[in-house]
Formats: sequence, structure tokens, C-alpha cells
Amino acid sequence: METRRTFCAALTALAAGAWLPGCRDKAAPGPGGGAGRLRIAVIPKGTTHEFWKSVHAGAVKASRELDVDIVWKGPLKEDDLKSQIDLVQSFTAQRVSGIVLAPLNDKALVASVNGATRAQIPVVVFDSGLSGGEVVSFVATDNRAAGRLAGGRMVKLLEGKGRIVVLRYQEGSASTREREDGFLEAVKKGGLQVVSDNQYGGATTQTAFAASESVLLARGADKGEIDGVFCPNESTTFGMLLALEKAKLAGKLRFIGFDASDKLVAAVRSGDIDSLVLQDPFKMGHLAVKTLVDKLRGQAVEARIDTGASLADKGNLDAPEIAALLKPDLAPWLGK
Repeated sequence: METRRTFCAALTALAAGAWLPGCRDKAAPGPGGGAGRLRIAVIPKGTTHEFWKSVHAGAVKASRELDVDIVWKGPLKEDDLKSQIDLVQSFTAQRVSGIVLAPLNDKALVASVNGATRAQIPVVVFDSGLSGGEVVSFVATDNRAAGRLAGGRMVKLLEGKGRIVVLRYQEGSASTREREDGFLEAVKKGGLQVVSDNQYGGATTQTAFAASESVLLARGADKGEIDGVFCPNESTTFGMLLALEKAKLAGKLRFIGFDASDKLVAAVRSGDIDSLVLQDPFKMGHLAVKTLVDKLRGQAVEARIDTGASLADKGNLDAPEIAALLKPDLAPWLGK
């Protein structure tokens, strides 16, 4: 009996003084935060593109500043919708404090997001919007305005005359659809002729390369029948670049892309890409987590937060504000 009393007393003292190793998640608060440590699930569209690595770093920075835990987990590929839906439902079942989500599809994630909200787990959506759904805030680039920025640049480059191809990204992706539509608005208003805007590159460089080859061939790019090309994200931009290089057309067409990687920046320097529309993914990840934590801690938050867009070309690649977007230092946050 004495042994049992001693053992129970030891457990009580341990619980009062410190968490058991590996058990902090069990002590995390229930929905709405509670009195314990906040645990935030951050679910991107994918985990391989450079864009998502910057988002991850920004989320980590926010978690350290705000003294909360984040769990970063997303699909490997940006076409694995089932995986993303399963993740939202799994984190809801685990009763995390809140979810930060970049939806792969603007309609397919609505039910899962509403399920989390009904479970009193607030959701902040970032990067790409939802068609409905009960969310705390939407943190993203003004994608339509960013598309118009690219379209205005194309009109200026072609002096209001020319034939344009738009290689779309993927059906159901709200962010890229808005970029595409904003671009089309601007080039049509500026007098350019759009000869193709109904082809989709898909979620990988490989599928975008195949789609690019097909549309370039179909629209007579090798015969000089295309003057400009626009792509709305990193994978479509790189796939199109590879197709243009293979066809020996790189640098011969006006080419505007979206987002950045080392290879895309090198193509801007060489003149194979005229310009890239840049978002601020680090800021996006940081503000998305911060907004959710503010909400959990009872502060007022904005329903829509614009993280901005810039245009990078050969003339401003080394400007400090552009260089910071092109090559953010992620090592302090990701350890790489």
C-alpha cells in the first residue's frame, strides 16, 4: 500500500512540474485554444515547389515569435486532392487548435473546412480561396491584380499588337484562375489577340512541359504565329521554358511567368523569360499563422489580407527588395 501511495505521489508531482517527454500534444488545448499551448496545423497545396518552402519558413517564424507549435504537412504533389481532404479531416479529429490551409480546389475543400468550424476549430485560408466555407480570414496575393500586372507588361512589350497563349494551371485552383483571368482582362483591353487560353499544364513540370509542347505546335509557334506566352505558377512557367528551349524558341517570344526558382531567375537573366510576377510566400506563411493565433487569443482580425505582388525583370533582379523575394534566407527557419 505504501509503495502505491509513493508511486501516485510521484506521478502527481511530475504532472505538476513538467510535461512527460513526447506528450505535449496531449496537453494541447481543445478547439478555440483554451488555456494550454496552441497547436496549429499548416496544410499547403504541396511540399516540393520553392514557393511552399518559403511559406513553411514564414510559418515557422510566426510560431517562434508567438510561442505556439505548428505541424506542417501537405500533399507531395499539387494534384493529390484526396490527400489534402484527408489531412483536414484528420487534424479536425485530432482536435488541433486551428488549421491554416491552402486549398487545392475551391469547392472540394468546403465541406471539410465547414466540418472543422463546426468542431470549433477555426480555419485561416491562404494562397488560394474557397467558394464558400466558414473561414476566419483569407491571406493571399490579390491574384487578379497580379494577373493584370503581367498583362499590362505584355501589352507594353508588344506595343498593343500580337497573339498570345495562356497556359493555365489546373481546374479548381482559385488563385491561378484569378491570375489567368486578370491577365486576360489586361491583354484584351490592351488590344492583344488571345489565340489559346483553354489548355491546362497540370500540377507538375512534366505535365506542363507536355502541354506546352502541344500548344506551341498547335498554334504554330515555330512559324512565328505566337508573339507572347503567359504561365500562372512555378511549374507551368518552368514546363513552358523547357518546351521553348527544346523548340529553340527561348528568347524569341515574349514570355512572362509567375513565381520563382533558381532556374527561372537564370532564364530572366539570359533573356529567355522577360519577367516574373513575384508573390511573398514567406510573408504569406507568417501572416496566415499570426492571423489564426490572434483569433484564438481573442483579437480582432481582418477578413482579407493582401500580401502583395511585384514584377521582376532583368533590370531589377538585384534590387534589394526584389532580391529578398527571389532568394529569401530560409536557413534560420528550416535549418537548411
